[in-house]
Amino acid sequence: MKAATSITASAIAIGVLVGPVLAQQNTAGMITQINRLNGTITIEQLQDKTVGSSTGGPTEEFKVQNGKMLDAVHAGDTVTYSVASNGASKTITKLQKR
Repeated sequence: MKAATSITASAIAIGVLVGPVLAQQNTAGMITQINRLNGTITIEQLQDKTVGSSTGGPTEEFKVQNGKMLDAVHAGDTVTYSVASNGASKTITKLQKR
């Protein structure tokens, strides 16, 4: 019984520690719209270059953690970004021009 409790506690601890790291993966995309007043950015996720894929990926609007991130980018720029999810809202925590 103690072994099962120990294994369960270990699994929960690993999930708590690894979960946020997995949620903040770098993704590539192209900026389609920037709203500096609201602190939001719309990014079209880039698709892998495969035969027959002529359309871009899904487009999604994000809040930015720091409005100064938007100063270095413009619509049409290709970027890599990391997103932290807090329930329904998604916030960009890292934004870098490619």
